[in-house]
Amino acid sequence: MEFRPCIDIHNGAVKQIVGGSLRDAGDTAKENFVSEQDAAFYARLYQKLGIRGGHVILLNPVSSEYYEATKSQAFSALQAWPGGLQAGGGITPENAADFLDAGASHVIVTSYVFRDGSIDYARLNRMVETVGREHLVLDLSCRKYRPSSAAPVDCPSGSAYTLKNSYYVVTDRWQKFTDTEVTPDTLRELSAYCDEFLIHAADVEGKQGGVDAELISILSQLENFPITYAGGVGSFADLDILKTAGRDRLNVTIGSALDLFGGSMPLTEVLAAVNHDLKVAFN
Repeated sequence: MEFRPCIDIHNGAVKQIVGGSLRDAGDTAKENFVSEQDAAFYARLYQKLGIRGGHVILLNPVSSEYYEATKSQAFSALQAWPGGLQAGGGITPENAADFLDAGASHVIVTSYVFRDGSIDYARLNRMVETVGREHLVLDLSCRKYRPSSAAPVDCPSGSAYTLKNSYYVVTDRWQKFTDTEVTPDTLRELSAYCDEFLIHAADVEGKQGGVDAELISILSQLENFPITYAGGVGSFADLDILKTAGRDRLNVTIGSALDLFGGSMPLTEVLAAVNHDLKVAFN
């Protein structure tokens, strides 16, 4: 298990938010932390510590009045550490090269490869052809759909949903359900198209109330393929759960709980607990 850092940008500022609270209308979100530092500051810090593979996420849609400010922040981070960070948020074949040229090692894609709530394999193949499988991360962030209760966000209707509690990929900044269930078979199939997966447990993201052990158990069934899990980490006990339930196969991102973002978990202690090769640096 490795620690993967994050830089989430909303309305032109580095923030930590409650994932399920994000809304395009009015560019609103429930905020846990708003940084006084810019995105490049965090990129340089991660470079200094040698923690690669983090993600820079643009949380505003292209249609937002804040998009250009958010994009500018993202580019400043990518340029501060060329090749050290991944970029996601509104990525398409038309703009992917801009992010790679700015310094991203990978582009992270969700919404583009889904159309009307389903995987569009023509779009997925086009993205692979455009950037190369080795530069593509598929974001399969998901929420649990409970048919017995009112859906918390937009859900396509029909028979695609099973009559049980299941995890489904959500798109458009976690606001819309798709019909793609997160299962070991789904992961194995889609791994042929990308270099890594990034998966937020969107129901617990930003709440620091504990990791989603059920989802982690599902993700751990994929062997020998990098997956970064995010969502709910609030203590070192949660890291222990992630290691155990995840069979030490998953990487982890920590946002609001990290001291960098106003939380109680010191980054240096997280690195010592997770990245075994970095222990010496902080002893």
